[in-house]
Amino acid sequence: EEIMSLDEDARWLEWVTKQFETIAGDDKEIDIDEFKTALKVKESFFAERFFALFDSDGSSSISLDELLEALDLLIHGSETDKLRFLFQVYDVDGSGSIDPDELRTVLKSCLRESAISLPEEKLDDLTLALFESADKDNSGSITFEELKAELENFPEVMENLTISAANWLKPPEVDQKKRQTPRYLTRVYWQNNSRKLLFLCVYALLSLLLFVGAMLQNSHGGAWFMVAKGCGQCLNFNCTFLLMLRRCLTWLRATWVVRVLPLDQNILLHQIVGYAILCYTLVHTTAHIFNFVHLSENSTFSLWEYLLTTRPGIGWVKGTASLTGVVLQVVICLMVLCSSTFVRRSGHFEVFYWSHLSYIWVWSLLMVHCANFWKWFLVPGLAFILEKIVGIAVSRMGGLYIVEVNLLPSKVTHLVIKRPQFFHFKPGDYVYINIPVIAKYEWHPFTISSAPEQSDALWLHIRSMGQWTNRLYEYFRQPETETVNPKRLATSLRNRRQLLKMSAKLGENHRFCNIKCYVDGPYGTPTRQIFASEHAVLIGAGIGITPFASILQSIMYRYRRRKQNCPNCNYSWCENIKDSEMKLRKVDFIWINRDQKSFEWFVSLLTKLEMDQADEEPEGRFLEMHMYMTSALSKNDMKAIGLQMALDLLAKKEKRDSITGLRTRTQPGRPEWGKVFQKVFEENKGKVHVFYCGSPALAKVIKAQCEHFGFNFYKENF
Repeated sequence: EEIMSLDEDARWLEWVTKQFETIAGDDKEIDIDEFKTALKVKESFFAERFFALFDSDGSSSISLDELLEALDLLIHGSETDKLRFLFQVYDVDGSGSIDPDELRTVLKSCLRESAISLPEEKLDDLTLALFESADKDNSGSITFEELKAELENFPEVMENLTISAANWLKPPEVDQKKRQTPRYLTRVYWQNNSRKLLFLCVYALLSLLLFVGAMLQNSHGGAWFMVAKGCGQCLNFNCTFLLMLRRCLTWLRATWVVRVLPLDQNILLHQIVGYAILCYTLVHTTAHIFNFVHLSENSTFSLWEYLLTTRPGIGWVKGTASLTGVVLQVVICLMVLCSSTFVRRSGHFEVFYWSHLSYIWVWSLLMVHCANFWKWFLVPGLAFILEKIVGIAVSRMGGLYIVEVNLLPSKVTHLVIKRPQFFHFKPGDYVYINIPVIAKYEWHPFTISSAPEQSDALWLHIRSMGQWTNRLYEYFRQPETETVNPKRLATSLRNRRQLLKMSAKLGENHRFCNIKCYVDGPYGTPTRQIFASEHAVLIGAGIGITPFASILQSIMYRYRRRKQNCPNCNYSWCENIKDSEMKLRKVDFIWINRDQKSFEWFVSLLTKLEMDQADEEPEGRFLEMHMYMTSALSKNDMKAIGLQMALDLLAKKEKRDSITGLRTRTQPGRPEWGKVFQKVFEENKGKVHVFYCGSPALAKVIKAQCEHFGFNFYKENF
């Protein structure tokens, strides 16, 4: 670790003293309960061991001097000092050596602290693996020298041996190094966002021209009238430009237009236009109010009559311009408010959904409010109506049936839908689904998690995060009461063997059924670009794995078609994977989950993908998986060192990860994105495209790293 300067030392001392006084209270001593709270540990074993070692005089309380002495050792001490402290934590009885029972107790506490649940026999295996590796002389106990020798086999542990208490009591960074150039002014940012930025420039320029043109045409009416008319003309343009033509966008993704227009940013651009409309309406309304104030001073009508009645006769349909304008202002403000991230992410998607349908009223009122709006709306409006008619026809043309349901951990509902013959989609596409028994009129978008090559079924994995998704999960959690149509039951029984192959673990959370549903789609997403890239990095956070489940299966179907097997031995390899259909040379799949249970969603699929790959590849593994569990303490935390070493040793011995059962070792904590992308960069497998699906906060971090390395970044959005 870096040695602190005298300045930093003084600051650290002051900070620790202040923290101590806050925790200790009036008695100027920290007892065990206060220490547990301060350390923020889940498992009291570590708090008790650290407390016992900090309490050097055995008084059952820690003074400021004792705390400073212990923390000084942990932050400024030598490697040996820190290892000695770790050894003492493990040596519960203070005998000077660690026996198997002590090691088992420590590992059990490590598992609880990391929120990892393993059977007792697996805990025994972990204890044995670490004990046998560390007990070099087979004496039946581990000495300090033996533990030190064992830790030296794990350089990343030795690199940064620390403790959460020391980290917590370090003063916050004062002067973080500021970025030399703002991100938006870097050449890499402009290169990666060229289509979006060019489009926004054209959009802004067009808006400005429309605004100025309308102002000049109405210069006779005074300044406020000119501003109102300028905003009105921009509103004509924006209110038609706001249309979400998903079917048209999906079709355009298959053409050269995708290389010119920022189709992948359609949601962002839709939001920008939405906010622009809000701003224009506010200025438009304000300008008209000032104009009415001026008019009311020189006329027989009052301001309120101008604003809220038809008497002044303003407007092309019976003087209703003011009234329709007030209603439009209220409706637009409500639409923007109800479509905010706060509403959508707080489990109230229905509020967003139903309020957004008021666009019908907005367009209808605009027809009455503005004499020229219909001219702007004619072509886009016809395209919108045509798209809706096609959508309704496709979705209602023979209802589909949910034939199988799996209820997975963390309230995820896995639906298996009988796939119709005419339904064609690309990996990563999404659909809107309507299930009348859950809600008759509600349609919700979800990514298809099965591969296009899977001809008989369509998979959806739906995380319970709002009213509709919770109702869906609860509906299938109830005991089955519905009567099944005998004809459909026969079909279901015929398909049962096939369905069993597709389903994950069977148990009480699994059932066959025949529930009617309607599907609208499929619609394309940025991930359609994946087969055009050479090195793809797929990053899924939590249930954000769903588009990649489809993509990974599709990639492996194609991979299998190119797989060659030696007739004389078991050796297999993949020849010339790069062709016109798929340019991919390497795929890195990164899945970040909060807890152990979440890995069960797709663990059977990932196991299958691992088995599909040859052990030996001419250019290294084609598909590499990287699993991260954020609830697990990272390797550089003193409370987790023993567990991570044991998991590593057992994984090497069993050739299987203890947490997920995969060959790929689950990494504790969060990925260090700088190191992850540096490794990808050094592999030099061609142009890197990073595809991400998950929380918006993590998207910003990953996007910044992509810009730094010059990788293309695509975020799943619908």
